[in-house]
Amino acid sequence: MDRAGWNYPDGDMRVSDADRDRALSELGQAFQVGRITADEFDQRSGQALAARTGKELTALLADLPVERAPAARTTGSEPAHRVHATRVAFAAALAAACFTVVAAASTLNTGPSLQQREFFERMAARQGLPVPRAFPPSLDWASVVIPGAIAVLLVGLITYLCVRLARPDHRK
Repeated sequence: MDRAGWNYPDGDMRVSDADRDRALSELGQAFQVGRITADEFDQRSGQALAARTGKELTALLADLPVERAPAARTTGSEPAHRVHATRVAFAAALAAACFTVVAAASTLNTGPSLQQREFFERMAARQGLPVPRAFPPSLDWASVVIPGAIAVLLVGLITYLCVRLARPDHRK
C-alpha cells in the first residue's frame, strides 16, 4: 500500500505540531477499533510526539491501513493569531457583561434602607461620633460610570476584533 496516503512531509522534511496531532488522532482511531493495544498506543504516541520528520511519523503508521480519505495537510487553516484574537474577543465579551452587571447594580442601588440608617445613627451616637442628620439617597457616580466605561471600551475591542477577523487580509 502506498504510504503517501498519510500525507505527511516526505522523507527528512520536518513535521509540524498539526502533523503530530494528526498522527496521534490516527493512532487513537487504530486503538479504538482494536488494531493496536493500549501499550502500543502509549509507545507510539510518545514516538509521535517526539517525531521530527515525516519519515518518522509514516514509520509509526506503516502497518496501519488508511481507512478514509487522507486528511489534507494542514498549513494552519486557522492561523494562531486568528484563534488568539477570537479567544480575546470572547474574554472581552465576558468581561464586558460582568462590568455591565456591576454598573447596572450600582445604578439600581438605593443606598442603605431606613432601618440601616437608624441603626447607623444609634451606633454612631453610642460611640460619640457626629451623626449626619440625613442620608439623602444619592447615586455613586464612580461605581456606575467606571464599570460602564470599561464595558463600552470592551465592546469597542470586541467590535474591532470581529471586523478585523472578518477581513480577508486580517494579517496586515
